Amino acid sequence: EGIGEEWRSQMTYLQCFHITLAWRSPYCGIFELKRDGVTYWFVDNEYYFKRSNIYGHYDDGERFAYFSRAVVESMGWLNWHPDVLHCNDWQTALVPIYLLEERHRIPQLCDTKSVFTIHNIEYQGRYGSQTLKDVFGLNDGYFNEHMLAYHGDVNLMKGAIYAADYVTTVSPTYADELQYSFYAHGLEGVIADNRHKLRGILNGIDTEVYDPWRDKGLTKFFSARQMAGKKNCKAALQQMSGLRENPDAPIIACVSRLVRHKGFDLVTAAIHEIMGMDVQMIVLGTGDWNYEEAFRQAQNQYPGRFAAHMMYSPNLSTAIYGGADLFLMPSISEPCGLSQMIAMRYGTIPVVRETGGLRDSVALQQVHRRGHRLLLCQHQCAGDDRRTERGGEPLPQRAQGVEGPPEERHDRRLLLGKVGQSL
Repeated sequence: EGIGEEWRSQMTYLQCFHITLAWRSPYCGIFELKRDGVTYWFVDNEYYFKRSNIYGHYDDGERFAYFSRAVVESMGWLNWHPDVLHCNDWQTALVPIYLLEERHRIPQLCDTKSVFTIHNIEYQGRYGSQTLKDVFGLNDGYFNEHMLAYHGDVNLMKGAIYAADYVTTVSPTYADELQYSFYAHGLEGVIADNRHKLRGILNGIDTEVYDPWRDKGLTKFFSARQMAGKKNCKAALQQMSGLRENPDAPIIACVSRLVRHKGFDLVTAAIHEIMGMDVQMIVLGTGDWNYEEAFRQAQNQYPGRFAAHMMYSPNLSTAIYGGADLFLMPSISEPCGLSQMIAMRYGTIPVVRETGGLRDSVALQQVHRRGHRLLLCQHQCAGDDRRTERGGEPLPQRAQGVEGPPEERHDRRLLLGKVGQSL
């Protein structure tokens, strides 16, 4: 519960005060931690945050309203003049709104701008209209003038989009997609009103953390120029996951939340067609019971060739990225996605649907079948800084970061073509 003692022992107490949250005046403590040249401030209130999980509590609206209010009010107490307050998703959506209220009362905020980043617009922070005054401490004007009003409810994300100076999301394509109702989940009109201040900035990964040449979670290190270690990683993955040890069978992998918008209707419908080829498949993740059950049944039907691990496991996910040949990610919508980037970093070819950040980060060979467009990538592995251009023949020889014999390269191209077509 709460922050672990390992981190708490490194923090320094700065001060405490009481903030204003509607009719409440809750305690707020500020602690400081300095690490790698960066100063971090932590808000302390055990009533709101000493919980077993960060999200999913009955009072989440009040908890994150408290946090947002604490962020804004603490600037005055700390006598700090921030240039930008960067807020993420509905949990901190009230920060730009509180900033509108307080920037002329708190001198330290008079020139502060706000940036609001949308990671997934599906989760908007909707609450009943009675929460406006009683929980969030805002007057009726925010509702009557429609900044927060949404079909009779309070919509925190809508308010942040209007209140923030700039709005960003996690990929250029997702920023474009949000103009359409399918992707915007009812906020397409709000996006259209604020299109002038919306930008899509592609997410990324830390290439020092995700580095197959240094990752201690792998059986053996490898890079684009020294790929031999990936064979060892593949053998280790087969051993630890229950797959039959077969160096010639390509491993198709999924590491994901098992939910509909990740495209698992498509995957479960194609399982038998995929397994009709000489491949192995491993799925790691948890989610909706129907997908979990479908993958468990596939494991029973294809012993030694299909592995279903319905759980969260950082160690196994690292082994999958390092040992798999193909990474399947056919999301219906994907604001950005990091798994495809990690897969490419570890020399595992992503097979993705052309949407959101998948389109922006995976480059790309095209396969068409049954109305679905998938991209098969030309990618970078660790230590390879070369780029290839779009087009060319289906899957060039460096698709796996190897310079193998032509016949081997041809076999891999055929396999990828078949996998793409079966989906």
